Amino acid sequence: MLRAWSADRVRSAEQELMAGLEEGELMARAARGLAEVCSARLHQGGCTRVVVLAGPGNNGADALYAAAHLADEGFACVAVRGDWPLAIGDSDSWLAAGVQVLSGDDDWAAPLAEADLVLDGILGIGGRPGLPDEAVAWVDAVPADAYVVAVDLPSGQDPAGEQARDEAVFADETVTFAVAKPVHVLPATEPAVGRLTVVDIGLELEGAADVERLDFADVAELWPVPRASDDKYSRGVLGVVAGGEDYTGAPVLCCTAAVGAGVGMLRYVGTPAPTGLVRAAVPEVVIGDGRVQAWVVGPGLDTTSRAKGSKAQLDVARAALASDLPVLVDAGGLDLVTGRREAPTLLTPHAGELARLLSRLEGGGDRCAGSTSPAGDDEVTREQVQASPLAHARRAATLTGATVLLKGATTLVVPPEGTVRSQADAPAWTATAGAGDVLAGVCGALLAAGLSPLDAGSLGALVHGVAADRANPGGPVRALALAHAVPGTVAHLLTR
Repeated sequence: MLRAWSADRVRSAEQELMAGLEEGELMARAARGLAEVCSARLHQGGCTRVVVLAGPGNNGADALYAAAHLADEGFACVAVRGDWPLAIGDSDSWLAAGVQVLSGDDDWAAPLAEADLVLDGILGIGGRPGLPDEAVAWVDAVPADAYVVAVDLPSGQDPAGEQARDEAVFADETVTFAVAKPVHVLPATEPAVGRLTVVDIGLELEGAADVERLDFADVAELWPVPRASDDKYSRGVLGVVAGGEDYTGAPVLCCTAAVGAGVGMLRYVGTPAPTGLVRAAVPEVVIGDGRVQAWVVGPGLDTTSRAKGSKAQLDVARAALASDLPVLVDAGGLDLVTGRREAPTLLTPHAGELARLLSRLEGGGDRCAGSTSPAGDDEVTREQVQASPLAHARRAATLTGATVLLKGATTLVVPPEGTVRSQADAPAWTATAGAGDVLAGVCGALLAAGLSPLDAGSLGALVHGVAADRANPGGPVRALALAHAVPGTVAHLLTR
């Protein structure tokens, strides 16, 4: 499992560690590790020219010391810095190594235009989102074919990982020290991080992390593998209320995925057309209401439909939400959420659905910290959710008492309190109609097996993403192929 800690907790641990080290030792460790990564990338590309963008803080010094190591190896190194005094560092060390240091008044544009590798040391995890005015021109002038390595985080991005910024560095690789930070794994900022490399500098953090990410090794620990004494009931019975006369595919996808994920038994409640399709596609399914251990409510559900069977189906959906059983609520089922639910609940909206849910439950307005929208907006928008996804998911979790799985390229799983999970396992090809119905089936099966909403959501997102990649590696994937890939993916991850 990858764990990420906040900037404040990392800085506190650094201060404690430095108290027992010689002055400058921790920075020396960081600079050596950073230089080793940069040297490897330069050798891999057959490149020689390095330009450092050095800010006034520790990150600028880390980058300059790393440049000194690279210059000692024979790489041509130029550093660009502003008119600010450096907070730390000995300029003689990098000047003696042959690093050419340029200020804002010098001609820095020419060497930057020829850079093979640009080392971004402008800002660190202690900074605020946004770039210093002088650095905006540097970042704009970075050549498109240069390999950009950010020190600790892409400068200008939000260290807390909560707000997306366009006027900031977008790195090919980010080298951070000791542990990952929220900026590296949260959806607003992860696209700017690129490849993440964590360099060990001897720092250890204790206690629960601020953000976690499950990896492949966690599947064997968390997945509900049956024992010889299990039967279909002890393995979990899942009820699915999904689809309608106008949305017939969602229940087929959801039920196919749930059966493939290993649910002990599956009950389906639907209207006539999708019921016939589910009978044909998933013959294991038992049709009709009955005793279950968890529910999936909502894929393809139209709460306004007046078609035959719709009222009876909707009655079962409302009864599921009123019960004390675990419930996953997706898509149309989100329209039935009216407030807090005390039983285990997993909401699985995409950004637009989360915006509509918040608008309805709060009566409109955007009250997220850091929102750029004017106060008094009538409703929350998809764009606002996408700009600060964690803040909006937290609001929904607080309002409903549910764990909120916010779908996206990086999927957030946010409980009402405690550690957040963040998964980024799916290829971009997974952004296709029906993929969310498959995810609901996988996560629902895990809820029925007794997993918590947090574990069911994050583990389901991991398996869903890997299954999408295995269904057609490197190419387009249809949702039904993704669903059919689930059982093989689970077996692969359990035995790898």
